[in-house]
Amino acid sequence: MASLKALKIRINSVKSTQKITKAMKMVAAAKLRRAQESAQNGRPYAERLEAVMAGMAARVGGVGASPLLAGTGKDDVQLLVVATSERGLAGAFNTNIVRAARRKAEELTAQGKTVKFYLAGKKGRVLKRFFPNAILADHDMSAIKAPKFDDAREIADDLIARFERGEFDVAHLFYSKFVSALVQDPVSQQLIPVPMPAPSKAETSVEAVAEFEPSEEDILDALLPRNVAVQIFRALLENQAGFYGSQMNAMDNATRNAGDMIRRLSIQYNRTRQAAITTELVEIISGAEAL
Repeated sequence: MASLKALKIRINSVKSTQKITKAMKMVAAAKLRRAQESAQNGRPYAERLEAVMAGMAARVGGVGASPLLAGTGKDDVQLLVVATSERGLAGAFNTNIVRAARRKAEELTAQGKTVKFYLAGKKGRVLKRFFPNAILADHDMSAIKAPKFDDAREIADDLIARFERGEFDVAHLFYSKFVSALVQDPVSQQLIPVPMPAPSKAETSVEAVAEFEPSEEDILDALLPRNVAVQIFRALLENQAGFYGSQMNAMDNATRNAGDMIRRLSIQYNRTRQAAITTELVEIISGAEAL
């Protein structure tokens, strides 16, 4: 049985930890609102850009299209872009993203594909333990406090340059989509070549009445790299909101668990103290009777 001094030290230690987790919960809750607004505001633009590109790509077709749209003609080398956070203490937030990327890698490997990883975030480096020879790049994001479009464009430019050098054929992006403060869903989307939805019958039956200057091909060539950057920027914003929501919940659970532990230790401390007092009283009474 632990001594009274040891129990008291442990209770004070848990109380100190509880103060820290409570403070971290409040900080995460304060940052969550702004991050949530940024993520929600970024969705319409990303979705609309994809719709515009889909309409233009349907008219341009695959002949003479940009490699970002038509691809390399093969899918032997698959690149998984794993976007995670730089910090932990957020429950299973980063673990879920990494797990989804691992499942995809194992699925592609079983199909005979070569899998490589592009890490964007410190917590994704755990993949080096499972795929030590498959890390194509580890993009440093330690200096990024709040994601900006320039940060996403830097990653996009690097990916496009590697694609043009033939380092991979298909790229998939993994991140966590923010649903609510309690729910963050790890998702994946094909990033390069840009997947285009099949046009509907209404779209194919009506000829376009708009004229483009410069040509549709030139506009598409300009929009495709920007779309890659926009989708990465959206992933970074979704990750930031999801991280703060997950961290807020994790710290709230930790605070509650600390409270439960303090109560259990306090009961144990009181029982131990009462037993010690009872033992002393018995010794005193026994000694008095012996005299």
